[in-house]
Amino acid sequence: MKTPRVLVILADGAEEMEVVITVDVLRRAGIEVVSAGLAGSGPVTCSRGVRLVPDLGLAEARGPFDLVVLPGGAKGSDALAASAEVGRLLQAQERDGRGIAAICAAPKVLAVHGVQAGRAMTSHPSVRDAVARHGRYVESPVVEDGDLVTSRGPGTAFAFALTLVARLCGKDRAESLRGPMVLA
Repeated sequence: MKTPRVLVILADGAEEMEVVITVDVLRRAGIEVVSAGLAGSGPVTCSRGVRLVPDLGLAEARGPFDLVVLPGGAKGSDALAASAEVGRLLQAQERDGRGIAAICAAPKVLAVHGVQAGRAMTSHPSVRDAVARHGRYVESPVVEDGDLVTSRGPGTAFAFALTLVARLCGKDRAESLRGPMVLA
């Protein structure tokens, strides 16, 4: 069985908990995770001032990726929404039937780039209206619809990450991570 490949796109203003928890949990599951900086390979300053160094710049990322993850954070999501490169990548993911996952404010990026329209999705309350105009809004911590996974915010990051592991590696693998991480 081939190792799943996941791309996590980092932009200044990203919500650090969503980035770190998602990357960490996916890597614990044995998934190949590539973190790519929207503006290049230099450090990214997240929403609370934590600086993260991506593996490479987005322009250097070579797919295909089984899943593209968009972390939230208001400023970070705005940057992802403003990027034509992110739009092209998401459109290719959708066209090729590969997964997209977005948490917190990032589901609005889907609306801006015109992907996953009409799907069931959730988001942070601050972008609820934009997301509801684009899809079928569901008030749930994590929402799955086809090859799309969305989640609400920092407090749902573990549930989001474990859902991604279950989709890529199976529920047993996701459940096996709970004990060592001391998750209820």
